Amino acid sequence: MKILLQLFWSFLQIGLFSFGGGYAALPLIQEQVVTLHQWMAVDEFADLVTISQMTPGPIALNAASFVGARMAGIPGSLFATFGCIAPACLIVLALAWVYKKYRKLRVIEGALRGLRPAVVGLIATAAITMFSSSFFSGSGASVLIPGLASIGLPGDAVDLCAVGSFAVCLFILRKYKISPILVMLGSGIVGLIVYSIVGL
Repeated sequence: MKILLQLFWSFLQIGLFSFGGGYAALPLIQEQVVTLHQWMAVDEFADLVTISQMTPGPIALNAASFVGARMAGIPGSLFATFGCIAPACLIVLALAWVYKKYRKLRVIEGALRGLRPAVVGLIATAAITMFSSSFFSGSGASVLIPGLASIGLPGDAVDLCAVGSFAVCLFILRKYKISPILVMLGSGIVGLIVYSIVGL
């Protein structure tokens, strides 16, 4: 029962403070799952993000279901998922009423503008962490920013295959506007061949 309550409380905090959704929630998820409770390592967290991107639904919700199932089976998945969505449901209902009634007020407009830079900062934090865990081998170091997740620093060797795969995928996405799902599937196949079969 203790692990169920921990899962609920952890993802309740994530759901309550992950303004901006999507990638903005990644530092908060990492803080709870990797740093505080150590339910998984940084490289496993990167795999979690990949799986969450390949399955339908928001990243935070998919992560809650995955981590909950891993730690406590179906009950853990339910507790973590409910903890993740409960704040959003209540806050959205309240904000919808407030926004509809007071959306023309300058105070509301100013608050929304003020949140935008914070969301960009959260996304940048997640990007730096994923960059270091994806492109460098070795554990590297980490820097803890008060109020945010720890940011991983590069390890001791550059993974040239990962860097090349990133460059090719970025080029394809920007140049040809191919579906990200197809790009991810192609990258996964290349990774399977290079890392598992060839053994690089």
